[in-house]
Amino acid sequence: MDEEKADPISTPHREVSALDAGDANASVEKLFSGKVVPPWQRQLTLRAFVVSLILSVLFTFIVMKLNLTTGVIPSLSVSAGLLGFFFVKTWTKILDGFGILKQPFTRQENTVIQTCVVASAGIAFSGGFGSYIFGMSEKIAKLGDKAFHQDISNPHLGKLIGFLFVVSFLGLFSVVPLRKIMIIDFKLIYPSGTATAYLINSLHTPKGAKLAKKQVKALGKFFSFSFLWAFFQWFFTGGDNCGFVNFPTFGLKAFENRFYFDFSATYVGVGMICPYLINVSLLFGAILSWGIMWPLIEARKGDWYDASLVKTMHGLQGYQIFIAIAIILGDGLYNFVKVFGQTILGLYRQFQAKKSDNFTPSDEHPDDEVSPSQSFDDQRRTQYFIKDQIPNWVAVAGYVTIATVSIITLPHIFHSLKWYYILVMYIIAPMLAFCNAYGCGLTDWSLASTYGKLAIFMIGAWAGSSHGGIVAGLAACGVMMNIVSTASDLSQDFKTGYLTLASPRSMFVSQIIGTGMGCIISPCVFWLFYKAYPNLGEPTSQYKAPYALIYRNIAVLGVEGFGSLPKNCLTLCLIFFVAAMAINGLRDSVGSKWARFIPIPMAMAIPFYIGGYFAIDMCVGSLILFVWQYRNKANADAFGPAVASGLICGDGIWTLPSSILALAGVNPPLCMQVVPRLKG
Repeated sequence: MDEEKADPISTPHREVSALDAGDANASVEKLFSGKVVPPWQRQLTLRAFVVSLILSVLFTFIVMKLNLTTGVIPSLSVSAGLLGFFFVKTWTKILDGFGILKQPFTRQENTVIQTCVVASAGIAFSGGFGSYIFGMSEKIAKLGDKAFHQDISNPHLGKLIGFLFVVSFLGLFSVVPLRKIMIIDFKLIYPSGTATAYLINSLHTPKGAKLAKKQVKALGKFFSFSFLWAFFQWFFTGGDNCGFVNFPTFGLKAFENRFYFDFSATYVGVGMICPYLINVSLLFGAILSWGIMWPLIEARKGDWYDASLVKTMHGLQGYQIFIAIAIILGDGLYNFVKVFGQTILGLYRQFQAKKSDNFTPSDEHPDDEVSPSQSFDDQRRTQYFIKDQIPNWVAVAGYVTIATVSIITLPHIFHSLKWYYILVMYIIAPMLAFCNAYGCGLTDWSLASTYGKLAIFMIGAWAGSSHGGIVAGLAACGVMMNIVSTASDLSQDFKTGYLTLASPRSMFVSQIIGTGMGCIISPCVFWLFYKAYPNLGEPTSQYKAPYALIYRNIAVLGVEGFGSLPKNCLTLCLIFFVAAMAINGLRDSVGSKWARFIPIPMAMAIPFYIGGYFAIDMCVGSLILFVWQYRNKANADAFGPAVASGLICGDGIWTLPSSILALAGVNPPLCMQVVPRLKG
């Protein structure tokens, strides 16, 4: 999973249990054997892309809001698959009622919708609007080291769209030649892609369709509640620090240390989706930092740092930011070495196992891939997966062409990012994209953010502080993140398509169209936030964009080193860096039985800067789900994701009308605020 994305590592339900509660050895594909699989061109329907566009806008608002508040983003694949099914099923039912239905809704078309929506909304994350892109801006620079206030690049809508179009497609072309090796030859699991395929397969059975109808009803009910609750809260936010989001639930002292429940339906829903361990890790990190460490460090102002610099990078804020960075880098380095090692070991074992069979990684003899010893499901899936080839020359030509355009264009967008920096990245990027896609297939863990941070250090140090190293490093982060992120996403989609008999060609085209949508939708949504909320990115803002400051300070470290850190900060950073790796090592060594009781360092680091209020929201979501599962586990498992998605979507979509109201100058009429009682 992506480091800033708190995607639960999906544990798919057994396929047969979702499709057929009877025979435990039932064949999934035999259930669909009477249905004709449409050619790849007919899997790409106009209605699929119309629905994808609508859902892309919805999910982009949700991801953007999460990006700009805490950076914790759950997996939305289930919501995309379920809503795509509902919209097109309703569409076809209406047309069928009028007798004008020309093409029935298939699971292949459902897969195309899900792929397109996730690709589009994914740009809201990999596009860096809450991290590296916004980290270049003057707003964020003013919060950091004064020595680098001039090394900035303010966002501009046209520049953002152009940047995304020249960097977001390369990753797609980099893994196309290796799709058969990873899906058929290596039989990589890709847990999220597999879980999504099982969901889509189950929706298209009679029993699954009935359950889906009930799930969509539950989603709609909680969507309405969440939207109306957000609308109601808006009336009380007519001033600074007003409204339910600033209610001191546990008292004013706890509120000062950012411990309160902020009545966010979004994060209650996120908490219901994320695993219990992530939510508890967030709360533990909040207690450790805001409950223990920061009060102790603040008590040493005047000794460890100048008392007048509390809210600067040379004061308390410096400890908050750089210790969080140390944990993130320690966790990232450990998982990079771990997944990279697993990738190399896995590749070695695969090639050793295939050596005796004269294994060659090519698509030239597809008929040889279908073996009589395979199950009926595997035979049919392999047959359809290798039926529609994507010529390797298309992938190579596409990569070289886009890379050439990018090398020419990017230095004009970010002047400090020289063409030879980009060329070096594009030479090594296909290898890193493959490693990320392979590692994701083994562990469901994408290291896109880690590769991005490595690019910050590498290019930032190469450029140097006198030649715009901050902006160059952050832009390089964007280039690398987009390549490796889209590569792993497409590989997940190939696995989903393999299990639903969707053609690799339709998956590839859908991913390209979804990426293109995202390159336009995401910058426009960000621009709406940017213009509607003048205090965007500030510590007191509703949208703090915490990772923007974190990424910028990672770039400062890469360019300047450790010279600007306050007293004892480097020592504390080293302690937490080593502790993050040690905790991860302990988690891996004790086994899954005990690892579920050991917090995750990456999750612990997130509240270090922004506080524990959202962690409390998420733990409330976990508590709701826990009680629900205790009382009726089957019901909770079936409807929990739908309820959570409704809470997230309703609150998320309210940001559209609220942003429009802010742009129009319409302010809330009331200010609800709790203040201390006057003495005497």
